Amino acid sequence: MTVPLSVLDLALLGTESASADALRDTTEVARRADELGYHRFWVAEHHNARSVASTSPAVLAAHLAAVTSRIRVGSGGVMLPNHPALVVAEQFAMLEALHPGRIDLGIGRAPGTDPVTASMLRRAPAALTDAEFPRYLQDLLGLLGDPRTSDGVWDRFAATPVARTAPSVLLLGSSDFSARLAARLGLPYAYAHHFGTGATLPAIQLYRETFVPSGVLARPYVIVTINVLAADTDDEADRLADPHRVRVLEMLIGRSEQLLLGPAAAAAHPHVDKARRLPINLITGAPDTVAAGLAALAAETAADELMVITESAEVATRLRSFELLAGAWSRAGLPVLR
Repeated sequence: MTVPLSVLDLALLGTESASADALRDTTEVARRADELGYHRFWVAEHHNARSVASTSPAVLAAHLAAVTSRIRVGSGGVMLPNHPALVVAEQFAMLEALHPGRIDLGIGRAPGTDPVTASMLRRAPAALTDAEFPRYLQDLLGLLGDPRTSDGVWDRFAATPVARTAPSVLLLGSSDFSARLAARLGLPYAYAHHFGTGATLPAIQLYRETFVPSGVLARPYVIVTINVLAADTDDEADRLADPHRVRVLEMLIGRSEQLLLGPAAAAAHPHVDKARRLPINLITGAPDTVAAGLAALAAETAADELMVITESAEVATRLRSFELLAGAWSRAGLPVLR
């Protein structure tokens, strides 16, 4: 089994952070992931969220691609209903022209924000409906040189004057809707297992069973995301994971804007015991413990690639986790890089 590892980063703010700090930390993590051999580094789109500095994936991806040399860089994802397809196509066609062969355009259909903020972002009320999403996605594909019908907006508009290569388009999801659409269009599918919806295996099975080969993909390709934190010992990793657990609890009780606590503050949280009992899709432990957990997830899902998310307000914790994991994955005979 050859399963590469990739990274999804949310540019989260800790209680002592400013936006500049979070973005600087994400930059440092991207550089180190590049050096360690991780396959991709994705950033997510969120709006009007006090705890997330990643508001514009295209802008942040441009910066990260410029300070790395090998790793694929992109969005996980751009929330397409928030934007006209031509705008997204122009942004990522330009990124691809600047960094050919290294740009991913992960597309999602969630708003990435609350309904009021979403209404400020979207171009028209029709963009709010699921029925419109497949057409927007096909418009985007056509504008990037992958038309799926005999005519469309790409007959009159171009994302860039002359494209020699195109970014890789992947569909993100956590439901049957996204699984069916990715399969019908023959696109790679990134399933948000870290959300913990409980529907991972059925969605992936549906995608594989209904997959239709396309000009960009001959066989199904599945990326599975998972929360991970590796440290020198199992106990240390468990302690360092408390801030993530507390943040999940806060989100569940409607306090999604809470900043990421440090380990000591999380351990002192009045509901930390409840947070520790939450059934979160989170793998923690010493390097070999985490590698074994990831290998089990890869085997269970038959994933072609795993994408890890490590939440910590301390950049040193994230860097150490990725370093330890890369070493353990390599020792297990599963290369980080495809």
